[in-house]
Amino acid sequence: MKNNRNRLLNNGLFYIIVFVAIVGGISFFFNHGNSGSTQSVSMSEFTSQLKAGKVKEFSVQPANGVYQISGAYKTAQKSSTPAAGLLGQASSTSVTGFTTTLLPNDTSLAQVTKLAQNKDVTVHAKEESQSGVWISLLTMLLPTVLLFVFFYFMMNQSGQGGGSGRGVMNFGKSKAKPQDPKKNQVRFSDVAGAEEEKQELVEVVEFLKNPKKFSALGARIPKGVLLEGPPGTGKTLLARAVAGEAGVPFFSISGSDFVEMFVGVGASRVRDLFENAKKNAPAIIFIDEIDAVGRQRGAGMGGGHDEREQTLNQLLVEMDGFQGNEGVIVIAATNRSDVLDPALLRPGRFDRKILVGRPDVKGREAILKVHAKDKPLAPDVDLKAVARETPGFVGADLENVLNEAALVAARRNKTQIDAKDVDEAEDRVIAGPAKKDRVISVKERNTVAYHEAGHALIGLVLSDSRTVRKVTIVPRGRAGGYAIMLPRDDEFLLTKKELNEQIVGLMGGRTAEEIIFNAESSGASNDFEQATQIARSMVTQYGMSEKLGTVTLESESQPFLGASYGQQPPYSQETAAAIDREVRKIINEAHQRAYDIIQTHRDQHKLIAEALLKYETLDEKQILSLFNDGKMPEGTTDDYPSEHAATFEEAKHALEEKDAQQEADDHSHDDHHSSGTTNSESTDQQENEQSQATDAHGQDTDQQEKIQTEAQSTVARPDEVPVDTAADVESQVTPDVPEVSHEIQTPDDVATGYQSSPADEEVPADPDNPYPNGHDSDGIDIDDLDDDDLDDHHPQA
Repeated sequence: MKNNRNRLLNNGLFYIIVFVAIVGGISFFFNHGNSGSTQSVSMSEFTSQLKAGKVKEFSVQPANGVYQISGAYKTAQKSSTPAAGLLGQASSTSVTGFTTTLLPNDTSLAQVTKLAQNKDVTVHAKEESQSGVWISLLTMLLPTVLLFVFFYFMMNQSGQGGGSGRGVMNFGKSKAKPQDPKKNQVRFSDVAGAEEEKQELVEVVEFLKNPKKFSALGARIPKGVLLEGPPGTGKTLLARAVAGEAGVPFFSISGSDFVEMFVGVGASRVRDLFENAKKNAPAIIFIDEIDAVGRQRGAGMGGGHDEREQTLNQLLVEMDGFQGNEGVIVIAATNRSDVLDPALLRPGRFDRKILVGRPDVKGREAILKVHAKDKPLAPDVDLKAVARETPGFVGADLENVLNEAALVAARRNKTQIDAKDVDEAEDRVIAGPAKKDRVISVKERNTVAYHEAGHALIGLVLSDSRTVRKVTIVPRGRAGGYAIMLPRDDEFLLTKKELNEQIVGLMGGRTAEEIIFNAESSGASNDFEQATQIARSMVTQYGMSEKLGTVTLESESQPFLGASYGQQPPYSQETAAAIDREVRKIINEAHQRAYDIIQTHRDQHKLIAEALLKYETLDEKQILSLFNDGKMPEGTTDDYPSEHAATFEEAKHALEEKDAQQEADDHSHDDHHSSGTTNSESTDQQENEQSQATDAHGQDTDQQEKIQTEAQSTVARPDEVPVDTAADVESQVTPDVPEVSHEIQTPDDVATGYQSSPADEEVPADPDNPYPNGHDSDGIDIDDLDDDDLDDHHPQA
């Protein structure tokens, strides 16, 4: 309430309204203050009433060049002047006084005076009043005065603007807002997983608080600190922690706030920003996403008059120009330091460059502990295990995992977050929510299973540095299925062998389709995209080609749209053709190696695929048991509905029957399972029941970062191609590898591969005819089986 009152008093429009009200009141008082129950009459009417003896007294007063006569009747008179009533009709009122006007040269004034003497009417003479002159003058000047006051108010409001630059004429002012230390509660203790980065910033804060400690040793305060790193690693959070710890004025602004539609506005705002900071020195300026204004000059097509270049030039001058900026520290954050102007990065402007990278397993555990403070976790939740399962995740990803886990637990009516909720949250963050309302045919379901089993099998065979954590054919987001491979330890360097094994793993899905179904579907499009990008990076950036040697032929740094306009690639056409041949050679060798591995381990591949069709999701323990022992671990139950439930209604009905049977068993055996656990299991079943042929698209990442998680996920959607037996496949089918430029697989890209095509048609499931093409999923000709063998060979629900 107090803030609203202060805001009202600081508003100039309030004073304008008060001024107009006062002037109106004064005018009303002087013009109508004595008018009470009086009427204005003509001179002839006044003379008639005077002769009739109705007038008691009157006064004569000069006013504005005329004589103003006002008087009173002996008795109340009815007004002879009609007035408009509420309904537009004439109305009469009783009046006790009158007013009239006489010209100064009118000889009737003497007659009126003589007539008043004859009727014994008292006549008063008054001197001329000066207030009428002022009222008339004020009436004439009032509109002009109000107009000037209005324009002054508008200019004054735009001139102040509270430092936000939102005024009408305030587009040249800085939009930086000084942060209130009382409202900012972020401290360095709230930042986890970045101990070295915090230490660098702690020294800056300590220099501001105790500069004598450093100046005694001849040290000078750093003029700028650049925080660089991938998105979500906590750069802005570190800046907020500096603001909370510093105890000095802290100005925060985004790089995009400098540029507007008017030329020169950005440079003006930079000058105003540093001017305000110098007035409040020592102070800190934080510029978020500085790459919006700090890109390399001359890189675009705008030339020297580019607004961004003018803004950058002014920023360079303010940070380390002729006048200097003593007492002002600039902290900037960006995830594209490669596009910044070299003059901006030199010492004297940004003395410190702090890389805020992806946290290691220890840092991820610390981050999880920070975000788990206000969340009730069940005893079975091991944050250290979660940290190991999320390599490559940044702080924002980890916070999102725990938040999704809390939402999943709330959806399941739980009071604590257990390990199943966290596992479900990881899948949701990696590949999106489960798709429970999609229809999938038996043919596509089989293709998905064998495709994902191919990825998993190669991951098991080539397991020197990675382990298979999970394989599933449950559709999530755009992913119809995926296999998650995790590194045994955090790794920051990738060898040629490891990159080749990744490509082999990516080719496992298509190779399995060729071996089992003798067909090629669109399910491996994203696998090819990632494999091609890895192979191309090996040839053009990592120097891993024996033919081309250890040279860098391509660079992905594009500071500006049009930076490469009119430029030729730094190699000849012959070299470009050689690059294509080397990339295709790597892909084909990986494809052949995947073919040999799957052919050698056909039995294990079939076991994993059949287990996926039955259970839909396999964890690391189950996959290893199938690969090594040929069977599922003891205690494994079928928690999923039949593979013949091809529609959502059928799957829902199957789940309801299963839940009812489970509840009946619980009551009959008087077990101690709570209803909340039953509900959560039912929810898990519903989320994993419906499989649809889709897949997720890979996302770009920094190639210099470690590739922590490898997941090949595909859902094959073969067109109407007859399924042939695998025994007839005697030679390798080499796919046509599309040359698609894409980043190396990122930890965030754990669901990759198949991209749904609108042209793909879904084949409805027919329970009465599970073999519409005359062959089963193993390629066996059904026509060659007799009735007894056919009954034994019929797939079980």
